[in-house]
Amino acid sequence: MNNMIERLETIARRYEELNEILMDPSIASDINKMTEASKEQASLEAAYNLYQEYKKVISGIEEAKELLKEDDPEIREMAELELSELEDKKPQIEEKLHLELIPKDPNDNKNVIVEVRGAAGGDEGNIFAGDLYRMYVKYAESQGWKIEIMEAQESDAGGYSLISFMVKGEGVYSKLKFESGSHRVQRVPKTETQGRVHTSTATVLVMPEAEEVDFQMDPGDLRIDTYRASGAGGQHINKTDSAVRITHIPTGTVTTSQDGRSQHDNKDKAMRAMRTKLYEMKLREQEEAIGSERRNKIGSGDRSEKIRTYNYPQNRVTDHRIGLTIQQLDRIMEGKLEEIIEALINEDQRLKLAGEEE
Repeated sequence: MNNMIERLETIARRYEELNEILMDPSIASDINKMTEASKEQASLEAAYNLYQEYKKVISGIEEAKELLKEDDPEIREMAELELSELEDKKPQIEEKLHLELIPKDPNDNKNVIVEVRGAAGGDEGNIFAGDLYRMYVKYAESQGWKIEIMEAQESDAGGYSLISFMVKGEGVYSKLKFESGSHRVQRVPKTETQGRVHTSTATVLVMPEAEEVDFQMDPGDLRIDTYRASGAGGQHINKTDSAVRITHIPTGTVTTSQDGRSQHDNKDKAMRAMRTKLYEMKLREQEEAIGSERRNKIGSGDRSEKIRTYNYPQNRVTDHRIGLTIQQLDRIMEGKLEEIIEALINEDQRLKLAGEEE
């Protein structure tokens, strides 16, 4: 408990220090510094407010104990009631504080770029990639988030060999970050004449959107090409070289965009995707360097890791990382992901808390 109080005191001092920094008129001329200070203060706010509430409860308990020494029976009775309420409240706040002190993922409040690719199973894998995309769109709508397509490679049989899209909203990465990995589907394909169940896969990669303050790119490392867009998108799309392909020469990373209304729009989308991909690489390198940190996480976030199976004949979905099985696959595919995502977040918090206590 003493260790927790020490940490909370440190947080409180830093929160108040940031308050003074943000009130200093000179910071207004330094946008990056002001943004960083605002973000840091926002990340400490919940713990700071809880700690202020906790201190009031502790103070109230001490005052109530003093009042129990009074001769007046009415005052003692009131003090007993107050003490009982506050002593019930104290462990509840302590539990919230323990959870609040678990190290936060600095990317939790970021928007994300999601890539869904058809993998094993040919056409059926691509069709399933399209099903997953629609599932995420419906979930995003239920959360009040916005979707913006970055790149789409449609499959002749339906679905997508690749669809990349940005999800914008509050706390997007905190809820979607556990979706990265290989998603397996078991069902009878439309092209199957014998009625046999096939197994196919699609892979999902969820990347926190990188802002310029997160990752600086050297313009000299980039090659930018324009070309004529193809596919659906309105009559204007094939008349000009509006599609943009950006190559990061040192790593060979490529991003493209052709769904925007102009070359400028496509360049902006492809640049955001490039910054995000390079930021994701940097994060993975940091995690590899830390090594043991991955043991306190749900999955590695690697595309090749099988995370979930969607079994259509039995209307069942199973998340293999936490052993959760739900017999409502039809609802899940309609974007009702809350139960799975909440279970993943709770297990992640449990693992981190266990790691803190070791």
